[in-house]
Amino acid sequence: MNTEPNAALLQPLPSHGRHAIASEKLNLWYGTFQALYDVDLRIREGLITSMIGPSGCGKSTFLRSVNRINERLGYVRIEGSVHVMNENIYDPQVELVQVRKQVGMVFQRPNPLPISIRDNILFSHRLHAKGGGDVVQGTADEIVEQSLRQVLLWDQVKDRLRRRATELSLEEQQKLCIARLLPVKPKILLMDEPCSALDPKGTEAVEELLWELRGEYTILIVTHNMAQARRASEECVFMLMGRVVEHAPTEQVFVTPQHRETADYIEGRYG
Repeated sequence: MNTEPNAALLQPLPSHGRHAIASEKLNLWYGTFQALYDVDLRIREGLITSMIGPSGCGKSTFLRSVNRINERLGYVRIEGSVHVMNENIYDPQVELVQVRKQVGMVFQRPNPLPISIRDNILFSHRLHAKGGGDVVQGTADEIVEQSLRQVLLWDQVKDRLRRRATELSLEEQQKLCIARLLPVKPKILLMDEPCSALDPKGTEAVEELLWELRGEYTILIVTHNMAQARRASEECVFMLMGRVVEHAPTEQVFVTPQHRETADYIEGRYG
C-alpha cells in the first residue's frame, strides 16, 4: 500500500491568516517503534481541523507533540520541529510552562479536579498569574462567569458554583474542562476524542460549543467518528501508519478524496 504523502497536498492551503501549528519533518519514536514519519502539517489559525485515521496511526501522538506531553515518557525520541504561532516549541530556550499555557488539551474522558466548579476555573489562572504570566484580567467572579459563558455552561451551574465539579454530568464536566483552560488565554485547543465518553445529546452540545469557540481559538480535534469529523470541522487531516496522507477542506476529503487510502477509510473498507 502506498502511504507516501502527496507533496502537493501538504503545501499550505489558501490562507486568510497565519498558521497556528506548523510541523516540519516531525519524526517520533517510542523506544524502537517509530510512530510518526516526516509529518509536515500546516494548521490554519482560527479554524477547526479534524484528524482522522485508524487506531494507532499517529493522530494522538501528533496532538501530544504539539504541547510536549510525549516527552514526559523517558523512552520517547523526537526529531524535526513543531512551530506554535511561529515559535519552535522544541527549541531548548522555550519554557515548557509557556507552551502549556498557549496550547490547552482536552482528553477523552473529562478530568475535572475534585474541587468546586468555581475553583476548577480559577486553578490555572491563579497558577499562571502568580508566575507573572499574561492571563485574563478581572475579579475572580468575573473570570468564572466569563469562562463558563464561553462554553455555554453558565446558566446550568451559576447557582451551584461551590459544588464539587465531579458531581456534574459528563457533558458538563467536559465543558468545564474546556472552560478552565480559557482564563490563561490559550491560542490553541487540542481535543483528543473529546466526545468518546458522551451520549449523542452530549456530543451535539460539545460540537455546538466548538463552533462557538471557532475563530477566537484554533481547534485541532482527533476523532474516530466520521460523521463528527464531517459535521464539526472545516479542514480534515487523514493519517495512516504514522504519515499524513491527505489534508484538505473537510468536504473535499469526504466527497472527492485524492487518495485511494482516504476513500477506503472513509467508506469503511478498513480501519
